[in-house]
Amino acid sequence: MSVLIIGGDQISQISSMLEDLGATTINHWDARKKSSAPKKKVPQDTDCIVMITSFLNHNTMLKYKNEAKKKNIPFICTKRSISCVYEEYVKIMGIKDCSSCYANCNGDSNAK
Repeated sequence: MSVLIIGGDQISQISSMLEDLGATTINHWDARKKSSAPKKKVPQDTDCIVMITSFLNHNTMLKYKNEAKKKNIPFICTKRSISCVYEEYVKIMGIKDCSSCYANCNGDSNAK
């Protein structure tokens, strides 16, 4: 599974958590500058887009939200905290119980 993260500066913990949940490729665009991110095209193999809303301008968010809808790509908007990303990712990607989760937390929701 390939995940595109748009926004945020330091995402190493988020990347590790997404890898634990089955992401094999993680692309990251910081999207701080108005001129940089809106010109990029979403990679074709993207299976999910995660937008870190704390560090993102509105035009960038709207552009990629609309593109995700057109391409039927799951789209997550969340704050930068790892727990917020985890909760939204599990909900959107349909991970309902521990048997379908890759996190190896043994049911402990505080493990991440």
